[in-house]
Amino acid sequence: MNNILLLEDLHEIRAWLRSLVMQVFPNAQITECSRVHDAQAHVAAMKFDLALIDLGLPDGSGTDVVAALRDAQPDAQSVVVTIHDDDEHLFPALQAGAYGYILKEQSRELITEQLQRISQGEPPLSPSIARKVIKYFASQARPVVSAMPEVSLTERESEVLLRVAKGFTLPEIGVQLGLSRHTIADYVKQIYRKLNVSSRAEAALEAQRLGLFRR
Repeated sequence: MNNILLLEDLHEIRAWLRSLVMQVFPNAQITECSRVHDAQAHVAAMKFDLALIDLGLPDGSGTDVVAALRDAQPDAQSVVVTIHDDDEHLFPALQAGAYGYILKEQSRELITEQLQRISQGEPPLSPSIARKVIKYFASQARPVVSAMPEVSLTERESEVLLRVAKGFTLPEIGVQLGLSRHTIADYVKQIYRKLNVSSRAEAALEAQRLGLFRR
C-alpha cells in the first residue's frame, strides 16, 4: 500500500489508527482528514490504494466518501472503521462499495491482524459483522436457485468455506481443521476463484446457497 487515506474526526482516535497503519504498512504515505468534504476533495485530486473511513462525521457520513472512492478509483479499497455495528450503518456502507468493516471496540492486536489481511487479499470484517451479514443473507429468499450455476467444492473446501462464512479468522480455521494458516489461505483463494467471489459477504451468500449452514 503506497497511499492511504485516513478519515476520522477525533484527533486521539486518528492518531491511534495512524499508528496501526504505520505498523502494518510502514512505507505508506498517509493523508489524514477529519471532514467528509476534505476527504472527497482528496479523492478527486489524489490516487489512493486504501482508505480507512469513519462513518459518523461532523459534516456528513463516511459512506459518501466510500461511494466517491468507488466511483473515482475502482481499484482503491475502502474499509470502514467505526463504532456502529447496526444494520442501518453496515449495509449502506457495503452497498456503497466498502471492502471491509472493522469495529473500533476491538483490541489493537485484532485490528492489526485484520489490516494485515488486506495485503493477503482477504477483506477485513469484524467477526460480529461477518455473522450479521450471514444472518441477513440467510433470511433472504433465493428465487431461481435452479438457474444458478452449480459449483463443485471438495469436502475440505466446503469445511473451510463454512468457517470463513461464519467469520472465523484463517488461524482459527487452521486450528479447527488441523492445518496451517498458509494452507487455509490457499484453500480460501481456490474457493473464491471457484465461486467467483471476492469478499466474506459474498462467500457467506454462496455458503447459504450451497446449503452449508444446514450441516
